[in-house]
Amino acid sequence: MAATLSSLFSLSGKTAVVTGGTRGIGQAMALALAEAGADIVLIQRDASNTSTRDDIVNRLGRKAWIHVAELSDRAAIKGIIPALTSQGIKPEILLNCAGIQRRHPSEQFPDEDWDEVLEVNLTSVFVLCREFGGYLLARNAAEFPSGRRGAIINVASLLTFQGGITVPAYAASKGGIGQLTKALSNEWVAKGISVNAIAPGYIATDMNTALINDANRNAGIMARIPAGRWGKPEDFKGIVVFLASSASSYVSGEVICVDGGWMGR
Repeated sequence: MAATLSSLFSLSGKTAVVTGGTRGIGQAMALALAEAGADIVLIQRDASNTSTRDDIVNRLGRKAWIHVAELSDRAAIKGIIPALTSQGIKPEILLNCAGIQRRHPSEQFPDEDWDEVLEVNLTSVFVLCREFGGYLLARNAAEFPSGRRGAIINVASLLTFQGGITVPAYAASKGGIGQLTKALSNEWVAKGISVNAIAPGYIATDMNTALINDANRNAGIMARIPAGRWGKPEDFKGIVVFLASSASSYVSGEVICVDGGWMGR
């Protein structure tokens, strides 16, 4: 019997691990996963910001935990899955949304900023994907009667495809996310793990404050967006639930733009 449409998109009984879920796009997507029925583990640098967790627990009635880990610390990343499973938490969804930005003319770009951006935006994503994928593959296949073990969703960028200006490290890291997503999908989708990425366009978040406040850059950006507006974090709720759910069971290795039509211009 075919699944109903509502059951295809339901995340009831699932648990998602989310990085970058305290603000902006990541927060909106964490809340969307919870609204679709998932419990949420928030990976945070510290436990001081409880707004997302509290909203999930108090407003949505889902379980939510904060696990403290610095994403530039590979040992801390490797410890995430063992720490969760030791508490009886068995995640099936991974959303990698954390990222940082550094802006300098390329001829002046400092080594330390390059290293920091690549470590947080690309290396930490690979390490967490590797640990999460290994954990899912080690679980008993009988736990997954549908054959779908889980879903990994990475956050790419328009700079997965374009070069940007004064952001060589960010562009390199997000280009890497696109290729990493495809590489992992090639190995894992036949084993029941879908791996996809979401590429946000120009979204009104803290990371883009400098662009929003630059009148000339802002005008140029707005003129290029067919939708005629900057995106909002809420524009990502539908796509993340789709990619996390069985509705996308035959979708893998994709980098899906949520950009108001920018890449089609």
